[in-house]
Amino acid sequence: MTRRTDRLGHVIQRELTEFIRREISDRRLGFWTLSRIEVTADLSFAKVYITVMGDDIEKRNTIDALSQHANRMRSHLAKALQTRTVPKVLFAEDKNLEHGFRVAELIKEIHDQENAKSKPVQKNDEEEEG
Repeated sequence: MTRRTDRLGHVIQRELTEFIRREISDRRLGFWTLSRIEVTADLSFAKVYITVMGDDIEKRNTIDALSQHANRMRSHLAKALQTRTVPKVLFAEDKNLEHGFRVAELIKEIHDQENAKSKPVQKNDEEEEG
């Protein structure tokens, strides 16, 4: 991303977060966070990555609900942004958090295995007597 699209992505993230909280009351919305926005160089699309806490059904419902309101969000952006082109808003699940949890889990498993190997083996009292 260029500096311009990066700045625009931050503005879009701030505007959409406030708009969704104030204007959209959809029961399908779960506990969500707009984690990042990627704006294409020609400003035609803004891919909104969203993190949703919950199971796969809650994630899908939240993304579906936001996608259904995407045109309203684009209209809001047209008023808020000072650009000739207003990007079309697309929603996608951000899997970075889940990926981070998985990496942390794997590192812990490796650490636990290394600790298990490095512990000295202690003999039982019964084995010493026999």
